[in-house]
Amino acid sequence: MSAATSSPTALKTPGSDSHSGPTLSLTLKIWRQKDTNSPGELKTYEVKGISTHMSFLEMLDVLNEQLVQKNEEPVAFDHDCREGICGMCGVMINGQAHGPDLTTTTCQLHMRKFRDHDTIVIEPWRAKAFPVIKDLVVDRSAFDRIITTGGYVSINVGSAPDGNAVPVPKENADQAFDAATCIGCGACVASCKNASASLFVSAKVSQLALLPQGEPERVRRVQRMVAQMDKEGFGGCTNTNECEAACPVGIKVENIARLNREFLRAKMITR
Repeated sequence: MSAATSSPTALKTPGSDSHSGPTLSLTLKIWRQKDTNSPGELKTYEVKGISTHMSFLEMLDVLNEQLVQKNEEPVAFDHDCREGICGMCGVMINGQAHGPDLTTTTCQLHMRKFRDHDTIVIEPWRAKAFPVIKDLVVDRSAFDRIITTGGYVSINVGSAPDGNAVPVPKENADQAFDAATCIGCGACVASCKNASASLFVSAKVSQLALLPQGEPERVRRVQRMVAQMDKEGFGGCTNTNECEAACPVGIKVENIARLNREFLRAKMITR
């Protein structure tokens, strides 16, 4: 998962046809940090004429255009598809991962969720395993390393097989599909008081443990992924369920229970 830095884009100005409608004047308190080793602080900015039809990231784009025009450093933040699919975006907005909307990524959050003259505090994910690279950009490569240890199958999948070639119970297929929707944004980690990655890891373990294609690596997969999770410095799960509440795609904590069962099973087999 690579980090991208926002640069000013050729957006239409607030009040144009694409962003017509009510506008907002906002006070933004944004975390600014030069690099991983430098101290950071919240800095205050004022933005006006923000259309309620804008997305949260478009609002940040407008701020960056204003900063560039004043020869100031634009705010760096992660973004890519801006369609709620890639998992690149993600910031704490007034203390909530991805903001006030449930099951919504930061890029899909719209400014109509805020009121005129609101003060919005915008911070990066806070976790030991997610060090700040710059401003709102954090290094989430720990997730990549966890996936590398076991989030794969060894069988040669080749071209798309016939849908009925490998019988899979519908309940298992549905649960595996739900787990596979995890986009790896890190909101579960950022919202957890222990910065636990249990929801992320459980989703990746579940999507393969529930399917016959995941059987060959089933035992070593969960052991390796849990070991890497601990090595990266993520905290333990204490079942407060904040991760599920913050997840923009609705991954269920039931997957954490499955992760624990898979880990116990693997320990019993290999002891």
